[in-house]
Amino acid sequence: MQGQLQKMYGQLGSPILYDLPLNNKKIALNPLIGKTIHLKGTGNIRCIHCAKAIKKTYNQGYCYPCFISLAECDMCIMKPHTCHFSAGTCREAAWGEEFCFQPHIVYLANSSGIKVGITRATQIPTRWIDQGATQALAIFKAQSRHISGLVEVAIAKHISDKTNWQQMLKKTAEPIDLVSQRDTLIAACETELAAIKERFGEAALELLSDGEIIDLHFPVSEYPGKIKSLCLIKTPDISGQLLGIKGQYLILDSGVLNIRKYTGHEVVFSA
Repeated sequence: MQGQLQKMYGQLGSPILYDLPLNNKKIALNPLIGKTIHLKGTGNIRCIHCAKAIKKTYNQGYCYPCFISLAECDMCIMKPHTCHFSAGTCREAAWGEEFCFQPHIVYLANSSGIKVGITRATQIPTRWIDQGATQALAIFKAQSRHISGLVEVAIAKHISDKTNWQQMLKKTAEPIDLVSQRDTLIAACETELAAIKERFGEAALELLSDGEIIDLHFPVSEYPGKIKSLCLIKTPDISGQLLGIKGQYLILDSGVLNIRKYTGHEVVFSA
């Protein structure tokens, strides 16, 4: 099958069920674990927003004009605490109102160890699957992306806000008592959290005290002892036995391939 790469779809299950979308069709990947798969890049790349033919992508699939003009590519998406909507400088105010001014979840996850993160409420559990988290716990519900970003910054003073992708792909992380960690972190951030509520109002931030830890199980038959990252640009012809899928990575006996990194690239897929 030939088509433009997009991020893999992950559906919560035991294990998680993965599909690779290509050419408006979905390839079920779980049944291919243990089999040899082959991805061959054609050299054709198109922007995932405007479909313009390009030589390289920016921010996982965009052409440069879209990258510098779209609100979804602005730095505040990566660093929501820097939101500048109130200053009237949002690249696309209508887009910001639709996507940023909706409920967001602040969560704890265990992928390569404990981390804090945020996502739109509608993106749970997709965000956790994409990050390769084996455990996750929603801890706050915020009225907007900006507010959730401020909470994330406060908590990130005590734990990481990033995933070590190499460690995540080497093994399943040791279980963590995320409920206990939540309570400890909330106590440590009491002053910052109170300041956020005072600034935006009590209703702006809701503690999810009854949240339950979600366990995620990935379809991996064997973890690699050493991580070798495969590059579709330098090596456009990639093949190997599919050992597993975790996050947005295909784990092959020849190396690991980050599918999301090559969004917009056209490939021929076979198994």
